[in-house]
Amino acid sequence: MWVEYARSLDAGIEVRDPVLPGQLAEAERALGCRIPAKLASLLLETDGISGRHGLPVVWNLKAMVEENKALRGTVEFRDLYMPFEPILFFGGGPGGDLFGFVRIPERDHEVFVWEHETDGRWLVSYGLKDYLQKSLAGPGGDWFRGLR
Repeated sequence: MWVEYARSLDAGIEVRDPVLPGQLAEAERALGCRIPAKLASLLLETDGISGRHGLPVVWNLKAMVEENKALRGTVEFRDLYMPFEPILFFGGGPGGDLFGFVRIPERDHEVFVWEHETDGRWLVSYGLKDYLQKSLAGPGGDWFRGLR
């Protein structure tokens, strides 16, 4: 379902082999939080999606774990940014901005962007399907800039 939907938005997407359920469970343990059901179902179809110019719209599971752990574990970031623990990042924009679901409290129906220059966190879409539509069918990698 997710791969077909993403291809309907951008026929040139890159998809990968799906992750296994055990890999999802291992990632959840490493992250200390549940992966939202719709994101998990996407990963069970394809381990990430890259859109135009190879931009990773949804990271592969390994990158998701590594990026979230790095953000949460970098001591210097604690003085620069609000805490990253409440967010599960799953994709990035071309300029270093990141997309994720709020995990504390759980808000699986909304995708937020973290703007790394300002540490701003803004609602940019209502769910994973809406996020894919905006990021794959939109005018480019900065599609979210005018939404706040």
